[in-house]
Amino acid sequence: MEEHRRLYKINTFQAYKDEFCLRGEDESGQDLTIWFDSSDFLKWINQEQLEYKKETLIKYLKEI
Repeated sequence: MEEHRRLYKINTFQAYKDEFCLRGEDESGQDLTIWFDSSDFLKWINQEQLEYKKETLIKYLKEI
């Protein structure tokens, strides 16, 4: 079963060995923790993707 939830209010970052997690609340106010393999995450999030997300966020902030 596939489930879609949004990590809405990030309030904790934790690293342990070769993993890290982001913890916060979902769109319903329920606690949600997402664990990542650190090396896979760093391979996936490269500089080009970070620049794209930064530009997208700046554009959105200018619109509101």
